[in-house]
Amino acid sequence: METLANLESFVRSAEAGSFSEAARRLALTPAAVSRNVAMLERNLGVRLFQRSTRKLTLTEAGEGFLQSIGGNLDALQAAIAEAASGASEPAGRLKVSLSPTFGIGHILPLMPEFLGRYPLIRPEWHFENRQVDLVAEGYDAAIGGGFDLAPGIVARTLAPARIIAVASPAYMAGRTPPADPAGLSALDGIVMRSLRTGRIRHWSMRDAAGVEMPAILAETIVANDPAAMREAARLGLGVTLLAVPDVLSDLEGGALVRVLPGWHADAGAISLYYASRTLLPAKTRAFVDFVVEAFRRMRFDSAPLPATKDGPGA
Repeated sequence: METLANLESFVRSAEAGSFSEAARRLALTPAAVSRNVAMLERNLGVRLFQRSTRKLTLTEAGEGFLQSIGGNLDALQAAIAEAASGASEPAGRLKVSLSPTFGIGHILPLMPEFLGRYPLIRPEWHFENRQVDLVAEGYDAAIGGGFDLAPGIVARTLAPARIIAVASPAYMAGRTPPADPAGLSALDGIVMRSLRTGRIRHWSMRDAAGVEMPAILAETIVANDPAAMREAARLGLGVTLLAVPDVLSDLEGGALVRVLPGWHADAGAISLYYASRTLLPAKTRAFVDFVVEAFRRMRFDSAPLPATKDGPGA
């Protein structure tokens, strides 16, 4: 019977198209991965890859073998991880991708309690504004918004992503607040360029009565990170549109105020994503359950926004 190491080296090499990338994901050396694959080929009596100095491609036999074992390998890994952790505490490296602003502001503060409860877990946090491929890139979980739900990926909602207009009190001093989203175009705008599409992100806002209206900000300052946009607004450089969890502490502390109380855009939800398996590794299950319960206690979905001098939050 083939060892799990040989099968895992083959599958990850096929996914990555490279022994070096597979080695990085498996925390092995490229030579070890190549040796495992060569041993598998020798035991099977077939060539699984065509190798060149620049490219690694599957043979016809390799493609058939990958289709036969690809999904079963994940299930086997999960079963082994669950069995190994069943008699002990959750342990091992926990690789998580996080939206920088939300991750630093709301996930990291939870970690002292989490690691106090599970001291054998070793966090590896990647702060990035992109949608990662959980399986191909070896992530245990990801936290953010708007991920495409590929087959086998589960999303657990943490908080609604309501988008509101904010600015510093100093910037709004002496200016007439706009009556509706159309009035935002008369103010300096701090806008976001999407890393994925390269386009400026525009929103349509609505009020409590359900009236919708485009919110077109002037492109006075363009950034690609919500934390930078928030800081620019705090510095009095203009108005920006950001998710409530990203600006809640600044609204409560008075560093920012809402420019259009009663209007917001709906950006879906900020969610925790992980690969669906019959048996999740204990470390991943512990993290998922802990974070979901923590956000249930925070109740972002029902907490009222602080009032501002321009009117009550909504």
